[in-house]
Amino acid sequence: MCRTELNWPARKYIIQVARFDPAKGIPTVIDSYAEFRRQCENAGITDVPQLVVCGNGSVDDPDASLIYDQTMSQLETYYPDLIKDVSIMRLDPNDQLINTMLANAHVVLQLSTREGFEVKVSEALHAGRPVIVTNTGGIPLQVKDKVNGFLVTPGDWKAVAAHLLQLFTDDELWKKMSHAAATGVSDEVGTVGNALGWFYLAAKWAEVGVEKHGKGGLRGDEKWVNDMAREEAGFPYAEGENRLPRHFTQVKTLPVHTKPEAVEAKPEAQPAA
Repeated sequence: MCRTELNWPARKYIIQVARFDPAKGIPTVIDSYAEFRRQCENAGITDVPQLVVCGNGSVDDPDASLIYDQTMSQLETYYPDLIKDVSIMRLDPNDQLINTMLANAHVVLQLSTREGFEVKVSEALHAGRPVIVTNTGGIPLQVKDKVNGFLVTPGDWKAVAAHLLQLFTDDELWKKMSHAAATGVSDEVGTVGNALGWFYLAAKWAEVGVEKHGKGGLRGDEKWVNDMAREEAGFPYAEGENRLPRHFTQVKTLPVHTKPEAVEAKPEAQPAA
């Protein structure tokens, strides 16, 4: 493993916490950091941060060793001068360690090429860490672009590097985004919000049962479970209260494909006389 020792708190660091998986965008993380370091050198910035890429392995993750080796080969082949400032680690499952690493980072990355919700993004925001993340899957549900972080296109290492430079050279921007991050996370993504949703569903299904022959059952009508629970309890979300944006999950209707005009059959060729 590339276990370069972190010099925190003497030096700041950037982190991506993710499994070593092809979809996690780890090559983009390395390229982005290299471009950021190049820009720092051109600008005469000498107090540069380190980079940490770490995550757990998994018994059902056959790509982990391949992606780890690919990451090390990328560093050794293209950026050998950066190895002393980059720590690449496969960690044992340990939530306390991961939370400590996220909470003390200066900027958190999540540069996946495809993704589900990825709760680590909300965990980083809850710790007051500005994030730079890709606009894919459920990540945009959690991040307000240019408010508590930046959304970028998957693979756009130049944009990531530019945003890193902003966050490491503009203290006021970092403080503003850090405050927005720490105060803008919805309780829906935490234990309380999840427990509310599950307890509500359990209670309602016990009350109305499962739908049979068009009777009974719990009609959601495309509402969020937390909205249903709070409305029934008499505490609906107030204007301006933190909650995940609903427009991402609204039903979208697609126009019916236009039927092409009928192609007239060509008359058969007549045999020559």
